[in-house]
Amino acid sequence: MHASFDVAVEMLKALAEPTRFRLVLLVSAQDLTVSDLTAILGQSQPRISRHLKLLVEAGAVERHQEGSWAYFRLSDEPLAARLVQALRESVRDEDGALARDAERLAEVRRERAERAASYFARNAAQWDRIRSLHVPDVDVEDALLTALGPTMRFAAHLDVGTGTGRMLELLAPLCSRAIGIDASREMLAIARAKLDAAGVTQATVRQGDVYRLPGPRGGFDLVTLHQVLHYLDDPAAAIRECAGALRPGGRLAVVDFAPHTLEFLRAEHAHLRLGFSEATLSQLMRASGLEVESLQSLPPHDGEAGRLTVTVIVGRRPSADQHEPADIASALAVA
Repeated sequence: MHASFDVAVEMLKALAEPTRFRLVLLVSAQDLTVSDLTAILGQSQPRISRHLKLLVEAGAVERHQEGSWAYFRLSDEPLAARLVQALRESVRDEDGALARDAERLAEVRRERAERAASYFARNAAQWDRIRSLHVPDVDVEDALLTALGPTMRFAAHLDVGTGTGRMLELLAPLCSRAIGIDASREMLAIARAKLDAAGVTQATVRQGDVYRLPGPRGGFDLVTLHQVLHYLDDPAAAIRECAGALRPGGRLAVVDFAPHTLEFLRAEHAHLRLGFSEATLSQLMRASGLEVESLQSLPPHDGEAGRLTVTVIVGRRPSADQHEPADIASALAVA
């Protein structure tokens, strides 16, 4: 894809300044806040903010708000990525400024990783308790990858309720670019640290609402909802919103629990729904205009009562919208 002449000129003008050049190189590697960048470059907050504003206006950098914080990342505009890659490969770091920036960026990454490790240490016991109730995560992930197809590739992936970013990491080899959204800033901080540790550079995360997804409708080849639906007060609306984010031919993959009676998950872990039947998930897909492509349930290996079955379902948006979405008001009554 080619940018217009005027867009190219504005972007080149924005990059043609030492601090802004350094800023673009940094945010091309990591989502960073003004505070991060101030610490790395050793410049004042107003100065950094002013340069970032110019880069955003030129289309070289994107800004994403999370509560009182704002994160900055290299724009998805193809010209920005090509320019930064060419500059990184062509410029000689004669005074060592770029090397020092890289060292300070590494320190920011270490601090994030330490905060994430601390959070995991505080919450590991309750997460391990839930994991022990169903088949190993690797089995669920293998089932999802099989359902999507080993040779499948996606230009754009949206992970809704991304949590620790595991789906972004798992599917990174299949995706050119990816976005994860979550309502929790703490979880987003963990996701950033884990994606960075895994070397996943094509994915970004941001704060968002499952009922109001980011980006234009019809912009994604793949949307994933991994262990999210049981937290939602309106699963049907979430499925409908995810279906609307798909391009023709795009797919929605949902992973969640089958119906169960483990009330402690509702009382202690904020589960609003105690699982979904295969019929319910299928109806939710069809009610949102999707064709059910695959459906698999994974019972616990030992078959012991009081354990959880995990269901993996994939729906596809028709290549041409020949089907009108059905009435979804009664979809959840199927369970």
